[in-house]
Amino acid sequence: MTSDEIRRRFLSFFKARGHAVLPSASLVPENDPTVLFTTAGMQPLIPYLMGEQHPQGDKLVSIQKCVRTGDLEDIGDNRHFSFFEMMGNWSLGSYFKDEAITWSYQFLTSKSEGLGLDPNRLYVTCFEGDTNATKDEKSAEIWFSLGIPKSRIYFLGAEDNWWSPGDSGPSGPDTEMFYDMTKKGLGDLKKHEFLNAMQREDVIEIWNDVFMEFQKKDGKVIGKLKQQNVDTGAGVERITAVMQRKQTAYETDLFESIMKKIDDFSMIDNMKQKRIVADHIRTSVFL
Repeated sequence: MTSDEIRRRFLSFFKARGHAVLPSASLVPENDPTVLFTTAGMQPLIPYLMGEQHPQGDKLVSIQKCVRTGDLEDIGDNRHFSFFEMMGNWSLGSYFKDEAITWSYQFLTSKSEGLGLDPNRLYVTCFEGDTNATKDEKSAEIWFSLGIPKSRIYFLGAEDNWWSPGDSGPSGPDTEMFYDMTKKGLGDLKKHEFLNAMQREDVIEIWNDVFMEFQKKDGKVIGKLKQQNVDTGAGVERITAVMQRKQTAYETDLFESIMKKIDDFSMIDNMKQKRIVADHIRTSVFL
């Protein structure tokens, strides 16, 4: 499946479920002096996640262009990019965990409307709970009802399963979906085996549902938001690598032409350096 087809299917799937399609906002934020670039799909929507009414309703979907500089030292590995596209759907107080998780699963596995991925290669993480919020048993129950075995549902801490745009703003626990990239398939994994597979990049994160119901200020949760929101994120680059059976997006149609051009000009065969050049040129052009 081409990257264009992935984008089209994503927008069509959520449009059919009542979401208004938004264009990608500018990479240079128009009304947010706190950040240099747009770093996440939800960033242009922060006022609406905090309770303002959006002119196009309470269910939205977009594919947002993003730039992040925090991962610059990791560029050149299999999964980091300074420029990337984030597919996202949002509920601004409309639906919550049941619909968000069900639709995530359906889009990932449906052959007619979605990506048609093998559900037997999916693994899921949920928030294990801390002083800010309780253990997210509800998400785990929904995943189990959809057919994900309990042996493939793992509870992790805030470092892995809590998301916020920074020290201040809307935030909350999340549930993340991982896909088995190995040829033979790993099967059921104990928690430590799953964490090791993550480190080896045998399984990679392909989708994230954030349940934004808390407000953070100066790094601390200070209370709940006016409404329960859903912020979904799925990277076009990672999804494309999965769909084209590649280890990294640098081998997909997203990078194919630029990697070929770098090969034409390169005097040495250093793949990491070629990837860095490709990433930085792509980012510079979009900026």
